[in-house]
Amino acid sequence: MPTPRETILTALHARLSTLPATALRGDVLPERVPPDGLLILRDGEPGEPEVTLSPPAYHYQHRAEVEAVVQGADRDAAFDALCASIGTAIAADRTLGGICDWVEAEAPRPVDLPVEGAASLKVAIIPVILHYTTADPLG
Repeated sequence: MPTPRETILTALHARLSTLPATALRGDVLPERVPPDGLLILRDGEPGEPEVTLSPPAYHYQHRAEVEAVVQGADRDAAFDALCASIGTAIAADRTLGGICDWVEAEAPRPVDLPVEGAASLKVAIIPVILHYTTADPLG
């Protein structure tokens, strides 16, 4: 049985997979960026939980990361549309079907990366904060 953390990350990946961009989880950047863009979900860092006792509960603000990548002549508009679609997908269900207390994305910090012999990439890491509680920090 998967842990709450894995269940939440799987649900977030499934939510991102509904977008037109290709959504991967934990993969390396492929040689070619799909025309609709690429999203790579990184598991991130759960951080130090707040702990309440009786019964013990661990309250996390887990910081996952979504790498958003677009390439092509109209990459600024494509990047903007991709980021907006991520925000819309998250806002549509901020509890991921009731398994997470709250999900929120932070603003991206885009950079242009030159690629020798090809159009530049526009890339950003978008932090996604997952608020959840579990009875065991390993479970």
